[in-house]
Amino acid sequence: MDTHAMGGIVPMREPGRAGTLPATSDELSRLLTAVRRGRVLTVTGRFREPRSLLVRDMAERLASNFCDGTAVVRVDRRFGVGELTAALGRVPGAAFLPCGAASTLSWLAERDMLLVVDGGEFLTPQALSWLGELLAAAPGVRILAAGRFPLGLAGERVHRL
Repeated sequence: MDTHAMGGIVPMREPGRAGTLPATSDELSRLLTAVRRGRVLTVTGRFREPRSLLVRDMAERLASNFCDGTAVVRVDRRFGVGELTAALGRVPGAAFLPCGAASTLSWLAERDMLLVVDGGEFLTPQALSWLGELLAAAPGVRILAAGRFPLGLAGERVHRL
């Protein structure tokens, strides 16, 4: 199944893709610290490739900081709550997770993990609202997002490329 065509969980690094990070090492260090200390960091900018490259590299570097690891959701079309929770249900280790916003929220409430949302501009207002509920219910979850615009969640920090 091609997850790139439909959105969903994708590998951290795509085979055959190399590139230079669009951040200096000092900048990267500050961003990694911002994710560890805050709840939401969104990398914004006009072009998707640099945003995606940066958040995926950050997620890879931060994975060991979270007991339950990292979940990367690539959003490349309009994504509502159902699509978002279905993608999260495909997170490795969550195969038993029943579908649905409430059950996904309950499952994530007990996790210590980094949720990476690549393509935040495609999330519907309902999906963004659900992410706000997730942050309130799951103190161990951090969100690292990439998109053309900030997500608009409480406490969000924004880094513009």
